[in-house]
Amino acid sequence: MADKKDDIRYLTPIDIETKSVKYCRFRKNNIKFIDYKDPNYLLYLVNEQGKILPRRLTGTSLKYQRKVSQAIKRSRHLALLPYLADQLK
Repeated sequence: MADKKDDIRYLTPIDIETKSVKYCRFRKNNIKFIDYKDPNYLLYLVNEQGKILPRRLTGTSLKYQRKVSQAIKRSRHLALLPYLADQLK
């Protein structure tokens, strides 16, 4: 017979601490205004397709998420950011 340690199978995955601490980067750096004319900074807040990343992924607070979405939409309107993109980053 083989060792008992080799025969152990887990029905549920082993619980490992994988939670990272999320924080609002705008509150931490005391940023009051999100500039829509800076597309390089706004690229951090959109995914490869050009969609706005949600709060649950970025950790941005609700107040600043609204400002981010407004800045991205203004930047798209002025053609600084594309509406749709294929592999933007």
